[in-house]
Amino acid sequence: MAESKGALIAKTVQKHAGRAKEKFLQNLGKVDRTADDIFDEHLQNFTRQQNSANRLQKEFNNYIRCVRAVQAASKTLMDSLNEIYESQWTGHDLLYVQAQNLDMLWQDFTHKLADQVLVPLNTYQSQFPEMRKKVDKRGRKLVDYDSQRHNFQSLQCNPKKRDELKVSRGKELLEEAKRTYEQLNSELHDELPALYDSRVLFLVTNLQTLFAAEQVFHTESSKVYSELEAIVDKLANESQRGSYTLKKNTELPSPKSPNANSSLIINTQPAQNNISGALDDTAPAARDTSPTTQINGNANSNANSNANSNDNSLNNQDASPQNAVAPSKQVEELYDIPVGATTDNLPPGVLYRVKATYKYNREDVDELSFDVGEIIRVVEYDDPEEQEEGWLMGIKEGTNEKGMFPANFTKPL
Repeated sequence: MAESKGALIAKTVQKHAGRAKEKFLQNLGKVDRTADDIFDEHLQNFTRQQNSANRLQKEFNNYIRCVRAVQAASKTLMDSLNEIYESQWTGHDLLYVQAQNLDMLWQDFTHKLADQVLVPLNTYQSQFPEMRKKVDKRGRKLVDYDSQRHNFQSLQCNPKKRDELKVSRGKELLEEAKRTYEQLNSELHDELPALYDSRVLFLVTNLQTLFAAEQVFHTESSKVYSELEAIVDKLANESQRGSYTLKKNTELPSPKSPNANSSLIINTQPAQNNISGALDDTAPAARDTSPTTQINGNANSNANSNANSNDNSLNNQDASPQNAVAPSKQVEELYDIPVGATTDNLPPGVLYRVKATYKYNREDVDELSFDVGEIIRVVEYDDPEEQEEGWLMGIKEGTNEKGMFPANFTKPL
């Protein structure tokens, strides 16, 4: 085994040495070489085609990397806009929806580029290394054929020292080298032109896919940006009309509130309706959904004389179980129901329901944690003094956990 391996190595070294000698003699012009002008033309076309494919593959890989970088930057930008776009501004929910649509367009675009453009390009480009190996092998076999041809000619040129056995052996080697060379040469004469002609169909198909993906992406994304522009234009118009002018409030926003603006607002308006008469201190206190009611300051001194008139006054109004006044305050805090919130068919004590649009992890024990999509029932604070602007009190459906949570992390249902 070791001897056969050594013999094979020696034969390979001898063959390489023979090729090197043949090329050296050809370069010096000592011997002629087999010429094939048609193959040389095919080889030039193949080399040019391979260089073009390598360049296209390199540049397209770089293009996809840049597109993915822009995709990541676009998502980060839209996430930032969603965070700073205040919840009570017009189009807040639409801005979030359009940002999601834009991200989906980017994902679809990059998927098409990678799957429908880059993969076929890689397949096309992978043909060239194998074809190049075959061309190089044909070149080596051509040198072997020329070497055997020159060797056979030298054996025939000296009739005095002619050895018929060597001549016969030389002829066999020449015919074998010629047969091997001509077989490879014939195959390449067919394969190289076919590969060269395929460049047109590949390029057309690949570019059509690329340009179609670009066209769809830019058309659809332009619609999204048009919607975003309309949202901002509407915000600008409403801002010019003073819709978002800050009003003075006697209560400062909570430092831990993520947004001073919220869908929950506590009104501290002066009382509009005076009720003549006095109320007993032991009367049960409840929240009034009508404008705030002021308590007559002379109630204690005129309790007996005004009791009947107070009853008549109350009977003339549409009273409900929720209508009452707090005797300890001059004004009452009211909960404003956001536009679009449904108040029908709700359990007792529930003002309305909201859906989480962002995930929130509580920072204090009195707060409520939730994930995106969870439903929360908004209820009144147990102690109205604990109310903080921009925060709601709610009970999470499914777990019945209760706590405060930021209003701008949810949207009303």
